[in-house]
Amino acid sequence: MRITALHTYPVKGCHRLDHDEARVEPHGLAGDRRWMVVDADGVGITQRDTARLTQLTARPRPGGLQLSAPGLPGLDLDEPADGLKIAVRVFKSKTPVPARVAESEWISGFLGRDARLVWQSDPTTRAVDTDFGEPGDRVSLADGYPVLLGNTASLDALNGWLAEAGDAPVPIHRFRPNIEVSDAPAWAEDAWLGSRIRIGDVTFRVAKPCDRCRVTTIDQETGETGRQPLKILGKHRRSGNGLMFAVNIIPDLAAGEIALVRVGDSLTVLD
Repeated sequence: MRITALHTYPVKGCHRLDHDEARVEPHGLAGDRRWMVVDADGVGITQRDTARLTQLTARPRPGGLQLSAPGLPGLDLDEPADGLKIAVRVFKSKTPVPARVAESEWISGFLGRDARLVWQSDPTTRAVDTDFGEPGDRVSLADGYPVLLGNTASLDALNGWLAEAGDAPVPIHRFRPNIEVSDAPAWAEDAWLGSRIRIGDVTFRVAKPCDRCRVTTIDQETGETGRQPLKILGKHRRSGNGLMFAVNIIPDLAAGEIALVRVGDSLTVLD
């Protein structure tokens, strides 16, 4: 089993960036989802609210972020280390965490609604759900866990079901993984739950399967929305009230530790 692709999403909900290698920090891949667009109440605006975020490209630079979108001039922002400090929530039900306001005019114009772009200056302030993590685990502004791993063979199986139903295949980008693995059997990741895996020199704990939402029905290149793959997941991959694809994993790193993963690294199941 080996790693075939690495991705980050610098602004939560934005278009992916592809990498040959990525630094791993305790809260996730470096630069992944440290920025988020929020509404007037400080609640995250994601593709669940507006598929237009698929058209936002964000590229981190040392000490800042560069934004681009069709029809708008690009914007270069510094990390707002002294910006207005507010409490934000990834979802209404989540615990508020501190963030700094970076900008409002450009992002409001892009979305066509009042919005603010915020930066998580301290990624150690947001805890992972301890039902599946450990007390010291931390996460950026991702939905709930630091890293998402997808299995390309599982995608092939899913697309086989779609073909049988007369529907078009979907790319793995619909599921917005950070890490793609190949040469594993379809749904092998189900058996890894509760275990540790090693990618290169980095150990991760496999915390839980990922419950999928309507974002998977959004074409990540065009922003157009359909009905699949949620319908087919409901038929074949329902667990309780969730529709499962890919697994959430947590780096086994202490605070301040940094490691590296690369495309081509092997994946080994440890226990």
